Amino acid sequence: MLGAAALAFYMISPQFLSIDNIQIVLQIVPELGILVTGVTLLMISGEFDLSVGSVFALCPIINIMLISSGWNVYLSAISALIACCGIGALNAAVTLKLRVPSFITTLGAMMIWRGVVLLITGGWPFPFLEKATSVKKLLVGETGLIRLSLIWYAIIVLVFWIILERSRFGNWMFAVGGNPRGARSLGVNPDMVKAVNFVIASFLAGLSGLIQAYRLEAFLPSAGAGVELDAIASSVIGGASLAGGVGTVIGSVTGAFLIRIIDNGLILAGAPGYWFRVFVGMVLIIALTLNRIIEAKVHKMR
Repeated sequence: MLGAAALAFYMISPQFLSIDNIQIVLQIVPELGILVTGVTLLMISGEFDLSVGSVFALCPIINIMLISSGWNVYLSAISALIACCGIGALNAAVTLKLRVPSFITTLGAMMIWRGVVLLITGGWPFPFLEKATSVKKLLVGETGLIRLSLIWYAIIVLVFWIILERSRFGNWMFAVGGNPRGARSLGVNPDMVKAVNFVIASFLAGLSGLIQAYRLEAFLPSAGAGVELDAIASSVIGGASLAGGVGTVIGSVTGAFLIRIIDNGLILAGAPGYWFRVFVGMVLIIALTLNRIIEAKVHKMR
């Protein structure tokens, strides 16, 4: 599907495979892909997080506010990411302790934290501060054709691929998402597994927001609007199941690249912006249908 999309957009606009455009795609993919990694892990364990878009916006706002208050630039970034982890822990507590469905919990959190961002900023972006340049170099510094953000993305993908595919905790994630009662009978604590993944999802959403903010040198209150839906779409396109228990980190990479290729390709083709949502919706439905067909065949084989 990824190759077919790239070929189709190349036929429409040969500029699609130019070095400059490939460089642009590689710059913007990590900002979605890192977030998608966390969302995919959470979906595998059987939960959702619709608040990641608001966390995406909140993290850089907290970061630049702390820097403006005189904090060390690195301590400010770390503190903002810790705050994101706190949001993930709060989502986990409400969902797992009060037994509120994660869809409802994180839908409410999405609105709360977006409202906080707007209250803090008054709807206006924060200016970029020159003393934050060192953080920018660390997160998105240029290294030839790519930025450091792509390297960070590759490292994150590798780490969580190892955790998911080669560790006991990864096995627990699949077990909890596929059969929570069965996992509990084997001594696995489903709530612990899910809580960790809620925290990971919020942490990676905040990191993605920092990367975009420093790349653009703009701390926007509107950042991340709608990205939660792109993240879920990317996860599903990459093979994750909405029911939990199925998914891969590598699949999330494929989904993130496909979403960004569609976005970029439509722009080069001169299509109106709203066509992006149309195409993503179509691809999502196709991916869900194929996943269902594959799951049904695997079930019959068993």
